Amino acid sequence: MAETPTGAVGAPTAAPSLARSSTVMAAGTAVSRVLGFVRAAVLATVIGATLPAADSFATANTVPNNLYLLIAGGVLNAVLVPQVVRAMARPDGGAEYVDRLITAAVLFFAAITAVLVLAAPLVVTVVAAAWEGDQRALTIAFALWCIPQVFFYALYTLLGQLLNARGSFGPYMWAPVVNNVVALAGLGAFVLAFGAQGTTGTALAPGEWGTAQVAVLAGTATLGVAAQALVLLVPLHRAGVRLRPRLGLRGMGLASAGRTAGWTFAALVVGQVGFLAVTNTATSASVDAPGEASVPGYAAWGLAYLVFMLPHSLVAVSVVTALFTRMSRAAVAGDVAAVRADVSGGARTIGVASVLATAGLLVLSGPAGVVIAGSDPEQGRAVGRVIGAMALGLVPFSASYLLQRAFYAFEDARTPFLAQCTATAVWTAGAVLAGLLLAPADRVVGVAAAMVCGQVAGAVFAAVRLRRRLGGLDGRRVLRTHVRLALAGLLAAGAGLAVALPLDGLLDAGRLGALAVAALGGLAVVLVYGVGLRLLHVEEVQPLLRRFARR
Repeated sequence: MAETPTGAVGAPTAAPSLARSSTVMAAGTAVSRVLGFVRAAVLATVIGATLPAADSFATANTVPNNLYLLIAGGVLNAVLVPQVVRAMARPDGGAEYVDRLITAAVLFFAAITAVLVLAAPLVVTVVAAAWEGDQRALTIAFALWCIPQVFFYALYTLLGQLLNARGSFGPYMWAPVVNNVVALAGLGAFVLAFGAQGTTGTALAPGEWGTAQVAVLAGTATLGVAAQALVLLVPLHRAGVRLRPRLGLRGMGLASAGRTAGWTFAALVVGQVGFLAVTNTATSASVDAPGEASVPGYAAWGLAYLVFMLPHSLVAVSVVTALFTRMSRAAVAGDVAAVRADVSGGARTIGVASVLATAGLLVLSGPAGVVIAGSDPEQGRAVGRVIGAMALGLVPFSASYLLQRAFYAFEDARTPFLAQCTATAVWTAGAVLAGLLLAPADRVVGVAAAMVCGQVAGAVFAAVRLRRRLGGLDGRRVLRTHVRLALAGLLAAGAGLAVALPLDGLLDAGRLGALAVAALGGLAVVLVYGVGLRLLHVEEVQPLLRRFARR
């Protein structure tokens, strides 16, 4: 690794202002989310949302991300990333240290990825045990092309955190845009070569997929992840970082962070239990009702979860990210009252947006499903039912995110792990019951309902534990605000339904009709919710509006 002009590899570039950095990151996240929705909608048009090939591809393309999280996601963030940041802050920039760390990580992930590719049939068996024959063979074929994403996800994280350590935050948040652009180009190439197969009348059966179709669809998805990682080499080079391969980790002090990494890894392992319950229940639905457009499978789950995560990503993550640094400083200073005030204020502020999003998704789940799932209204309505069930978990999900960060401010990773165990146990039990007791068309909806119950259980567990640590959570004020928000949300949902239900027939016209219903129904929800907040004197809406006005 060559020296920077100052002679220190780790010397950060001139630090941009917090406001500027936040704006750049928020813009990258927003653009990436928009393109992600476009990509999901195009993919549903190309291969469907509830059809067998869509379920096979969704399963195979999700596995790498979950494998990466299980194997190393927590270790990178809990051990390697802090080590890199500390090394690059040394007077000499820690060139040799960083080189050895990155070299070891790259070799490790390359070896693990190679093993996973060879074990692709076993991986598919674990995540989709019910699939046999052509469906299983197609999923394995997709997995062989998709599993190499594990390596590139790791590389993206490593290079991105090197940039963050130097005060360059924008490229890390904008790189996923490149991923989506490449994937969209791949979908365009697929349509040009093989045609769109998103409806039951045009779709290929699993046994009819050839090597070329699999390579174009799954290969370009992996190429997008690779581009997302490799594009970071350009800003890294401009920042003066020159990586060189160096072997050897002895004496680097990595054992000191082992405890935090252990709890983080354990939480990820527990989380994957829920993932396996979802995939196996969803695949059993497609086996018991093969090719039925009205039966949501794992692809429908993924589309619904994408919609569910949007309000959380845009509001809860933004608010909590800003609060986390402040809570951490207060925790270090022993100012428990300040942490308690931040948790109370954060819960109430996030609640304003979460309740609105819940009301909107409940009312507009059908139109949202048709918009994102493609031109087949039957598939869109199936996805919409999953969205509607998930929507009820948005408030506890965002609250859990805030409570988790409060524990992390005290360097407590054990309690979030126990909360994760609680949530996953409830969710997994519900998913298993859904697979055993419900009809195929209702199983994934049942899994979504189980997820809601799990999120509630996890949030309650975390809240009880945090209340003991902080000597209270300003509970009466938080509860009073949420009761008011719930009343405003119910009024808004009623108004939205009054507008949307008479227009339900427009969904049969496809995306344009669904967009019209969503626009009219969504406007009613927002207007009535705003009036309700004003009449009920919900003061927490003001800081939220100021935050987004600045954005």
